[in-house]
Order: sequence, then structure tokens, then C-alpha cells
Amino acid sequence: MGQIIWTNLAISELKSIYIYYRMVANETVADKIRKSIFNATKPLIKQPFIGQIEENLIELKQEHRYLVEGNYKIIYRVIDSNVYITDVFDCRQNPQKMKKISK
Repeated sequence: MGQIIWTNLAISELKSIYIYYRMVANETVADKIRKSIFNATKPLIKQPFIGQIEENLIELKQEHRYLVEGNYKIIYRVIDSNVYITDVFDCRQNPQKMKKISK
């Protein structure tokens, strides 16, 4: 059985989301959103292919998939038996911004 690995970009995005909600709401709200995003990835350990293919990243030919949690898409790839969380994307943004994803 593999593991879930968060890339630097995904960690950075999750931190940005936390900081934003800490500023506009409060620490409790920020922590709740961060935990819900993080916890949404747990089922991927046993079912890594439950997410749909991310159409906006098909041209990369890396089979990025996604889960939705609240207003966020959790973008990931399955490599061997590991799940790599590559981005946490705010669905209210222009989907073209998603293309910043790298390996």
C-alpha cells in the first residue's frame, strides 16, 4: 500500500488558503477549512482512482485527477502505489491558472 505525498506547490497553496481565511475570518475557520481539505485526501490511500480525470491538465499526459472539497479541487497523480497531491486549486479562479502544476 502506498502513501499520500504532498508536493511543495500543494503545501504552499494549502498554507495560502489557511492564511487567507485566518485574515478574512478567523483562525478557527481557517483551521477547519485546512483540515477538511487535508482529510478529503485520506480515502486516496485505499482508492487512489476515485477522482475524475482533470480535463484542464490532459495535455500534460500525466493523468492528473481531482477531488472536490468545498470550493477547492485537490489535484493529484497516482505514481506506482503513491498518491502525489500536486495542487489545491480554488474553483472560483480561472482554470488556466491550474496549468502552473509541474511534476
